[in-house]
Amino acid sequence: MHRFLLTLTATTFVTSIGARMSAVALPLVALEQTGQVGTMGLVGGMAGLPLLSVGWWGRGLRERLTGGRHLAALMLLQAAGLVIVPVAGLVGLTGPTGTVVLCASGLLTGIAAALLGPAERALVSDLTEVGAAPGTASAAPRWLAWQDLAHRVSMIFAPPAGAWLVVADRGLGAQPLLWGEALVVAAAAVAMHTVPTPPRPALAAAPGGDPSVPSALGAVALTTGTDAAAAETPVAQALSIRSVLRTHPQIAAGIVMAGIGGVCWFGFSLGLAVLGVELGRPGELIAAGMSGYGAASVLTSLLAPLLITRLPRVSTMVTSWAVLGLAFVALPAVAPNLVAIAAVAAVGGAAMPWGIAALNALISEQTTGAERRAAFTAETILHSGGASVGLLVGGAIIGWVGAGPVLVATGLAQVLAAGTGFLLRNRHVMRAEPTRTPEFSTPRLQHRRVQDADRLVASNTHRKF
Repeated sequence: MHRFLLTLTATTFVTSIGARMSAVALPLVALEQTGQVGTMGLVGGMAGLPLLSVGWWGRGLRERLTGGRHLAALMLLQAAGLVIVPVAGLVGLTGPTGTVVLCASGLLTGIAAALLGPAERALVSDLTEVGAAPGTASAAPRWLAWQDLAHRVSMIFAPPAGAWLVVADRGLGAQPLLWGEALVVAAAAVAMHTVPTPPRPALAAAPGGDPSVPSALGAVALTTGTDAAAAETPVAQALSIRSVLRTHPQIAAGIVMAGIGGVCWFGFSLGLAVLGVELGRPGELIAAGMSGYGAASVLTSLLAPLLITRLPRVSTMVTSWAVLGLAFVALPAVAPNLVAIAAVAAVGGAAMPWGIAALNALISEQTTGAERRAAFTAETILHSGGASVGLLVGGAIIGWVGAGPVLVATGLAQVLAAGTGFLLRNRHVMRAEPTRTPEFSTPRLQHRRVQDADRLVASNTHRKF
C-alpha cells in the first residue's frame, strides 16, 4: 500500500495546485472578458458555494467515494470545469453567456474540490489500515501530515503563481494556463485510478438467518470494490455530520477550534493589509506577515509527519490554536516593525500545522467508514468554509472597528476556543451502541467484538437450557 499512499499524496499536491491557481485565474478571466468587477465576485462565489453547502448536497455521495477510481472521476470533473473557459473562448462566447460559462466553470471546480479533500483524507486513513497488525500504531497520522504539507505548499506558491501567469502570458489571457491545468489534473486522475479501493469490513448474516440482515453473531468478511459500497446499510449511508460529532465530542471540539480559526483568518490576512495602510506602510505589513507565516508553516509541516505520532491529540490542538491566537493579539503591538511582524507571524505559522495534523490523526483513529468521511467533511466545511465566510464579511467589520481591534478580537476568539478544548482534554470518547451495522476499525477491535458476541450467545444458551 506504500506505493498507493505515495500516489495519493502526489495527486493531492497536483490537484491542490490546480484548485488554488484556478481560484485566482477564473475571477481574473471574468474581469478580462466582461470588464465588470462584479463578475469577479460572482465567479469566486460560485466556486465557494459548493464548499459551504457540501454537508447538505454531498451527504449521499461522500460514503461512495471509497477508492481511487471514485476520486479519479472527481478529478476529471475538475478538469472539465477548467477546460470550459478556454473552449468558450475558442467558440467566441462573450457577454452574459460568457459570464454563465464562467460561473459554470467555478461551480464544477468547486464541487470537485469540496468532495476531493475529505475523500482523499479518508482514503489515506483506509489504506493505512490494510494489513496493519493488531495493536500496532497507525500510520495514518504520518501520511495525513504529509498530505497536509502538500496542501500547505500549494497554498503558499500557487495563488501568486496563477496571478502572475495570467498577466505575464503576452496578451493570451488565462486560456493557456487553464488548458495546462486541465491536462495536469487529467494526468493526475489517470494515476489516481490505479489506487485500489481498500478492503472494508462487513458482517455476514447470522447462521440460519436471513442473509440480507447482517448480524454481530455472524462471521466477519472483507469486501472490496463495489461490494464495499454495497456493504453499507441505508442507515449508515444516511449518517449526518451532526450525529457523528455528537458521538465523538473530542473530534467535535477539534473541528470547532478549526472552524473558529478559519473564520478568524480574515483578521490576519485583511487586518494586516489594512493596518499597513493605517500606519502609512501599505503592502509592507501583510507581505512581512505572510512571508513569516508561510515559511514557518511549511518548515514545521516537514517535521509534523515525523513527530505527530508521539504527541497527545487534544492537547496539541489546544496549544496550536492558542499560540496562533496569541500571535494575532501581539501583531498590533509590534507594528509597524517589519522584522517583529514577520517573527510573530512565524510563531503562529509554526504552531498551525500541529493542530491540523492532530485533528486529522484523531479522526483517523476514532472513526471508520461513513463516520470517517462525515468527520473529514465537517472539518473541511468549518475550517475552509469558515475562512471563506470570514473573508466575505471581514472587510466590513474592519472598516467599522479598525484593523488593530479586529486582530486582537480574532486572536482572543481563538484563545477562548482553545480554552474550551482544554476543558475537554480529559473527556473520554463515549461511543453509544450503534443502531446501524457495526464497522470495525482494526482487526483487534473486530476480533474482540466477535468474541464478546460469542460469549453473549453462550450465556443466553446456558440460561435457556
